[in-house]
Amino acid sequence: MGLLDAVSGAAQKTKAVAGGSKEEQAATVDGAAAEDTEELDEEAGNILMSLIGQLRIGMDLSKVTLPTFVLEPRSMLERITDFMSHPDLIFGAGAIDDPEKRFIQVTRYYLSGWHIKPKGVKKPYNPVLGEHFRCSYTYPNDTQGYYIAEQVSHHPPISAYFYVSPANNLMIYGELKPKSKFLGNSAANVMGGQNRVVLFDRLEDGEYEIGMPNMYARGILFGKMVLELGDQSKIRNEANDLTADVEFKTKGYFTGTYNAIAGKVTRGSKHIGDISGKWNESMEYKNVKSGETEELFNAKTAKIIQKTVRPEEEQEEFESRRLWSKVTEGIKEKNLDKATESKSAIEDAQRQRVKEREEKGETWQPRFFVAKGDKFYPKIE
Repeated sequence: MGLLDAVSGAAQKTKAVAGGSKEEQAATVDGAAAEDTEELDEEAGNILMSLIGQLRIGMDLSKVTLPTFVLEPRSMLERITDFMSHPDLIFGAGAIDDPEKRFIQVTRYYLSGWHIKPKGVKKPYNPVLGEHFRCSYTYPNDTQGYYIAEQVSHHPPISAYFYVSPANNLMIYGELKPKSKFLGNSAANVMGGQNRVVLFDRLEDGEYEIGMPNMYARGILFGKMVLELGDQSKIRNEANDLTADVEFKTKGYFTGTYNAIAGKVTRGSKHIGDISGKWNESMEYKNVKSGETEELFNAKTAKIIQKTVRPEEEQEEFESRRLWSKVTEGIKEKNLDKATESKSAIEDAQRQRVKEREEKGETWQPRFFVAKGDKFYPKIE
């Protein structure tokens, strides 16, 4: 059976499930949190089915124009700030003498960034080349943090970002290199790139390097859509020979649960600890030697540090919120025509700028970052 036939059949199944009993509907996402699921209305479902009918298994979705109703009203450059919502978990880590405990503090920070997301299954705006986002933070201890991100490449898409809190001896920087693929009843967002943490008062530690899990939107052909994190993620500190291999578990069709993680922490070849729990609820760390268990992070009780962003009228033309303001207005007003027209205008303008540079023989260069190999570093005076 061809993909078009599968889509047609799936569309009929979608209508059948949508009109079925509550038990039938619940069965499609049994055990998933309500905020992780989404069911489209008939009009949106028809639009999505029409789009899916043009796709092929393994196709790169970065070249596909998505309808605005599947978009989260913010740029990917801003979405990265979710990982800056709990940096206070690392504040003071450099003062800890035990390298294993310092490593666990960094791991704690990394695992704290996943629970912040929009309701349902949404994708942030794809940033245009040269787009940037800036914000700052003020913490309970009256210290500050500063963040900036820039879209440093469009094909392939690469977002570079940099966070620093000098008073707390902390720097976080890296690049995100997402690749989206159509997998049939799922869409995968393969999260390339790396997140790096530096403790200014422990420079002998070097960098803590962190890889990302992948994201999956399940049920895009039939049933309710569900967002899942999946696959392996690695946290590595070479200087102290410490590694955490974390598995973000996806739910099986008949077994398993949503949002579960399991991790193993090693020093050299020695197994020193285990990580378990759910990234949207509570996670624990068990010290193998002592047998003691401590809570790593509790998403239900954690307080998010809010960012401060300049008003849009004070932002530059290519700052994210100003650039996408009309699209955001359309989405929030549920005026899809306005959102779609505004989004198309931004994308058309980007294509025109590319064309003009090619005609002039010019090469675009990032404003805030510099490439060294496959990594991007902030331009710091």
